[in-house]
Amino acid sequence: MTARVLDHPGFAPELLALSAVESLGPSAADWAERLRTRYPDASADGLARLATRRFVRSAGVGGAAAALAGFFAPLAELASVLWTHSNLVLHLAAAYGRDPAHPDRAVDLLVLTQVHPDPESARAALAAARAADDPVEGAWPRAAEAAWRLAAPLTAQAGGWVALRLAARLLPGAAVLAAALGDAAAADRLAARAVATYRPRQSQSNHSRGSSA
Repeated sequence: MTARVLDHPGFAPELLALSAVESLGPSAADWAERLRTRYPDASADGLARLATRRFVRSAGVGGAAAALAGFFAPLAELASVLWTHSNLVLHLAAAYGRDPAHPDRAVDLLVLTQVHPDPESARAALAAARAADDPVEGAWPRAAEAAWRLAAPLTAQAGGWVALRLAARLLPGAAVLAAALGDAAAADRLAARAVATYRPRQSQSNHSRGSSA
């Protein structure tokens, strides 16, 4: 996958999404199967809450660790966020009975993490990434665009890195705390989008009625 990304950097988000589904999807499926076997009465919403708590906490820990990486903090945070967000989406898919190893989950990843605005554009980009063969001449100028799309989960926080650096000089640990809280909140928002996508419509309606009662 590293070689593919280097050969086709413009398709980095799509290639990484395909790789995430292939490498992380089976473990997400095993996780859901184990819990259903151990707790046969567990609801899909219950499994989703477990996955959300696990990976929101993981996002916070990863953000805190990345903040300690000095000059490479944004890159370390991006790597942590990509791993955590991929796992979160795939585990939520498994919680609601979707196959987390199915190629369609790559579409979900790209849309839910806001790399693509809709499933149609995500599918088209994935098809182009799969069809890409030999390295494309002049592909590297597209790498900047790909990197920007890949970093979509962090763009809202990008402007905050300067403030974090200034705060860290005045208040030891401020950058670590801010990164942990920011990444945990981003994962929580992603979980809400994924649950809204994967939860059956009837279940959503019942949940809404129960909340208003």
